[in-house]
Amino acid sequence: MSKRQLKLGANLNGVGNSISFWRHPEVPTNASVNLAFYKEQARKAEQGKFDLLFIADGLFINEKSNPHFLNRFEPLTLLSALSEATSHIGLVATLSTSYSEPFTVARQFASIDHLSGGRAGWNVVTSPLEGSALNFGKGEHPHHSLRYEIAEEHLEVVKGLWDSWEDDAFVRDKTSGVFFDSAKLHTLNHKGKHFAVQGPLNVARSKQGYPVVFQAGSSDSGKDLAAKSADAVYTGHETFEQAQAFYQDVKGRAAAYGRQPDDILIFPGIGPIVGRTEEEAERKYQEIAELVTIEQALNYLGRYFEHYDFSQHPLDEPFPELGDFGSNSFRSTTDRIKQEAKEQGLTLRQVALRASTPRSNFIGTPEKVADLIQQWFEGGAADGFNIRMVVPNGLADFVDLVVPVLQERGIFRKEYESDTLRGNLGLSIPENRYIRQAEAVRGN
Repeated sequence: MSKRQLKLGANLNGVGNSISFWRHPEVPTNASVNLAFYKEQARKAEQGKFDLLFIADGLFINEKSNPHFLNRFEPLTLLSALSEATSHIGLVATLSTSYSEPFTVARQFASIDHLSGGRAGWNVVTSPLEGSALNFGKGEHPHHSLRYEIAEEHLEVVKGLWDSWEDDAFVRDKTSGVFFDSAKLHTLNHKGKHFAVQGPLNVARSKQGYPVVFQAGSSDSGKDLAAKSADAVYTGHETFEQAQAFYQDVKGRAAAYGRQPDDILIFPGIGPIVGRTEEEAERKYQEIAELVTIEQALNYLGRYFEHYDFSQHPLDEPFPELGDFGSNSFRSTTDRIKQEAKEQGLTLRQVALRASTPRSNFIGTPEKVADLIQQWFEGGAADGFNIRMVVPNGLADFVDLVVPVLQERGIFRKEYESDTLRGNLGLSIPENRYIRQAEAVRGN
């Protein structure tokens, strides 16, 4: 039996999720719309034998949004370009179920899957920002539980469309003139509460069956959707104990749906800061933290709370009591912020600065960062990690300094096992839902 192996993803986010990251002298100010920059990052991650690249997204901005959010590539368009610049690493993009049509989503991701030779993945999100509705003529933004109800049906429709063609349906026999076997084409004919989609899809399955499905919500609704339908989960936790509890929760929910623990992989997001010494790592963090003003930090914090104006509250008094405010947006994040502020007696200033420039636990020498990763991985808190770039050259530092330590310890690969994303993640190819039904019919 082969030893369980760590999985790694690289979160590519241009000028970064920090509101002031772009001001650092080593950061290209146009990184979010600079294809050469993304290609360089993608190739570095592939050099490090990462499993996947991850592109996040959002559908609403205003003048207080992070610089990266104001001017960035549409994720699937970017992945199309990166598929040509790489050969083994997976390509995962965020796309909203609240503001997209299943047929279009199924077609787009199936196309990326073929363009990349079976390396595509879809990060299923419900879009937390209230303002998203204003850009799609939808009127009111769906409330939290409704968004997840829509997402569950949307995802099932997309998977059904991905199964439109059996794998050997296209005969392409020039002599007989038979292009496809009509018995191996299946029409979905879905009529549900939120979607009516006939099908079939005009793209066949790829060699990995269909794209790997990721899910990023950490609320109860998000965990239920992931446990039932996702192959992998993105999440974020401050401590090992929190990550371990989440890991056990999701794996337990998956078992309730008749799935095995290895059927779903848990990827906490971390922002490691690596230095050859502790002092070097600390200096890198301080260089970024010192770029943020308190006004910017308040704006950043407000985004999580439906762009709430925190400037109306005293900075150095306890974090304000907001009740349920923010529960229809980033629910798991806002719940955590409010809980930590209350338990730790934090002021508004402290909360805002923490949110705008999070201080990772994964900061220090390569060995220290590797120790923490190994602890979480072997201690039942993670199957892999989604690495965020929080300091300039952070990805290169991780690849050059931490990956060799993980490889030497035997918990991370030295070469790719497969040329598909499912193959490298150790996930099975989904069986076409129509196979057994079709075989039974053909057997009569």
